[in-house]
Amino acid sequence: MTASPKAYQRGAALPSSNPFQRLAELLDGEKAGLDPIIMTIGEPQHAIPDFTAEVLAENMASFRRYPPIAGSPEFRETIAAWLDERYDLDGMVDKDHGVLPLNGSREGLSFGAISARDQLDKGIDHPAVILPNPFYQTYAAAAHVADAEAVLLDATAENNFLPDLDGLDAELLDGTVAFYIASPTNPEGYVADIPYWQRLISLARKHRFYIFADECYSEIYRDTPPPGILQAAKAMGTDFSNIIVLNSLSKRSNLAGLRCGFAAGDPEFLRKWVRFRGLAAPQVPLPAQAVAVRAYQDETHVVENRRLYNEKFEVAERLLGPIMGPVTPEAGFFLWLDVSRWGDAVSVTKDLWRDIGVKVLPGSFLASDQSDGSNPGRNYIRVGLCAPLEQTEIALERLANWLGEKA
Repeated sequence: MTASPKAYQRGAALPSSNPFQRLAELLDGEKAGLDPIIMTIGEPQHAIPDFTAEVLAENMASFRRYPPIAGSPEFRETIAAWLDERYDLDGMVDKDHGVLPLNGSREGLSFGAISARDQLDKGIDHPAVILPNPFYQTYAAAAHVADAEAVLLDATAENNFLPDLDGLDAELLDGTVAFYIASPTNPEGYVADIPYWQRLISLARKHRFYIFADECYSEIYRDTPPPGILQAAKAMGTDFSNIIVLNSLSKRSNLAGLRCGFAAGDPEFLRKWVRFRGLAAPQVPLPAQAVAVRAYQDETHVVENRRLYNEKFEVAERLLGPIMGPVTPEAGFFLWLDVSRWGDAVSVTKDLWRDIGVKVLPGSFLASDQSDGSNPGRNYIRVGLCAPLEQTEIALERLANWLGEKA
């Protein structure tokens, strides 16, 4: 479903508070029924790579220097090489102009829409920025800072939790400057396949808008590496025009606090974007870039990280599968559980906290209401599997017992 047309209001899709503030208000004054176990925030709790401190120590003197906004040559070369190896790109990434460091992918997601609007210059007061619904809240912030109209496309089970591209209006697309999409999706953990990516790329080029492909969960998968949008472009026999892919070390390497990510893809866009960022954005410290170089050259810690998550998904499937059917997504570290048999997600969230001390996040807090009052997250709760295995298993056992008793 797409939001119905209405008079433009800046920030209309911007939540009044973030999901965790809303959750705190929901549970304010409610006492946990058992020792609390927090399953809400997607903050990695596995070990950081063991070389992190060593690399930082080796590069401490670089904290004296203002880093180049375009990043160090070693950083750009390493990211280009990693993308090339991961997605079999045959050297297509322009390491000089097709890679930029970011202060976490969030920074690029927040400010990419401004440059998309300015570079396309469609002559529209409030061009459209298209977002999936549910969505990472930063996408709405991007539309807000670009003074653009946020258009929400419901991502539902019927479309594998991806926006339905087939029903999009040509007039809407002609007025669009940026299309934000995550694969693997957050919070649902589904994956866009190559044909889906290629349909979106074709639309972007036909209607002149930029795709901001959030691939930050790309390395947290079960068995099969998710295909990426650059890989899809290569399979079309084309370049990376209209495509900006964003990723970071936060999920892949458990380095959320390092605040180091990258944007890669369309070199023409990125060449102009780096000029804007040179005026407006903070540079990424060179010691952080050095850690990123080492991290993207090492897959051992990534394989182990993935194994730890998959171990917890096996527990989830064993405990919840008999009650709910298959619960394991293709990728990511969240469970996206349809709890409509037990009530709406907000009520279930309160009951789980009061009865068994397990804190989850209502799916409606990660989505926005459409003009008819519908919300694609209303029936779901998001359960993060970031805690250690033992704690996660206790929480899932409590959840399974509660669901079984209430069924």
